[in-house]
Amino acid sequence: MRQIPVDTANATVMVAKAPQPKVKDRRTGEIALDKDGVTLMTVEVMFSTPEEVEILKLTVPQPGVSEDLTMGTPVALTGLVASAWENEFNGQKRHGIAFRAVAVTSLVAGASQPKAA
Repeated sequence: MRQIPVDTANATVMVAKAPQPKVKDRRTGEIALDKDGVTLMTVEVMFSTPEEVEILKLTVPQPGVSEDLTMGTPVALTGLVASAWENEFNGQKRHGIAFRAVAVTSLVAGASQPKAA
């Protein structure tokens, strides 16, 4: 799957919903892990450019998420990429764009930084 880098230089980004563990299977509650066994988190952010505002749901490895991210916290996104996806479930085709970042870092002075891996 091709990953397309997302330019964040002219964007204002704020946390829209506090980070939560990404759920792999809603029926069992199993938490998603990356290929190295690291817990994945979901962080929703408000991504605002002069032209538009969108809420993006990002997947981020847990060590790349600053502690104490709350709604409205201004953040920097490191390594943000977009990937198109498509699947079929019960005969219904679905598609969309998934967003993944290496880190979501608080821009508030004195905030804790992402945990070292």
